[in-house]
Amino acid sequence: MKAKSVVRLNFSSERHLEIVSEALKPEVKKPATRRSRANLKIRDKILVLEVEARDTVALRASLNAFLRWINSTANVLEVIEKIS
Repeated sequence: MKAKSVVRLNFSSERHLEIVSEALKPEVKKPATRRSRANLKIRDKILVLEVEARDTVALRASLNAFLRWINSTANVLEVIEKIS
């Protein structure tokens, strides 16, 4: 792998952090392509996303996908909290 990125995202709720992490596990375990791979870790209330890729194009695509999934899941959780 030639390109690597580490993204750390703070969550105010440990519950939301765990839900987002669980939602992304299938994507981490079986990536859509062999050009990149990702790893998720939880440290305190921080989700650590590590992405490695063969090139910067694959790195960018993977990062965009994971960040969109994280954002979408977090937004859904916020809406659910507001209506509950």
